[in-house]
Amino acid sequence: MCEADLRQAVLAKNDDLAARLRDDLARQGVTVVNLLSSPGSGKTELLGRVLARAVERGIPVAALTADLATENDAVRLARSGAPVQQLLTDGLCHLEAAQVRDRLTGWLPPDTRALFVENVGNLVCPASYDLGETLRIALMAVTEGEDKPLKYPTAFGSAHLVVITKTDLAEPAGFDEDAFRANVHRVNPGVEILRSCARSGDGVDALLEYVLSAPDAVLHRPPLAPGPHGHGHGHSHGPVGGHGHSHGPDAAHSHDPGVAHSHGPATAAAPRS
Repeated sequence: MCEADLRQAVLAKNDDLAARLRDDLARQGVTVVNLLSSPGSGKTELLGRVLARAVERGIPVAALTADLATENDAVRLARSGAPVQQLLTDGLCHLEAAQVRDRLTGWLPPDTRALFVENVGNLVCPASYDLGETLRIALMAVTEGEDKPLKYPTAFGSAHLVVITKTDLAEPAGFDEDAFRANVHRVNPGVEILRSCARSGDGVDALLEYVLSAPDAVLHRPPLAPGPHGHGHGHSHGPVGGHGHSHGPDAAHSHDPGVAHSHGPATAAAPRS
């Protein structure tokens, strides 16, 4: 089997598991939100504000946050008062459906209405992996450049919603919002774009309402967008592509005793019922 065939087999196995996980969680009334962004976009701070607002309103939400190492984000998000779990990937550059399923087993509160999955900070590999989400949201800070959607068409092209973050820095950063919106719509025509600022709270309520109003019928994997010239992204993932990331148990990380965590790619197990 050639590398391309092997990679497709890996993705097909992930997609099958993701579909079953999505159906299982939909039956329980859980909206799953997959948050994609590059490092430094401000998605952890924004997510913390959204979780805190939901807790204030008595809406049962939870969050699963992923990083290669450290539990810093889980500690930050737990300050919201919402249930939070950390998943350590030990060097893997993206989450996979099996990891999400196994981390949720026996943990997710039964009355959860929305589960936010903060993916690894990376706009490449995570975009190709369905996690069983109801909604996929791509975030980008105003400091990152208006052409980012064109550079990462799969991430932005597969999103149900695009969120502009750190809008308080738009003027000093020289951010051209019109150009950004035009570029987003080149890879994802008609997608809604939301402005936000975690510091001021702008966009927090709008983002929460968007998630809470997501129709139950949105139970499909968003289409993976081709590049600007109609070509796929063509990059490799995990052990198939040999991209040089360490996936084993030897990656260094620290643990906060108050935060539960999981390590590495999960092993197969029956989905939650």
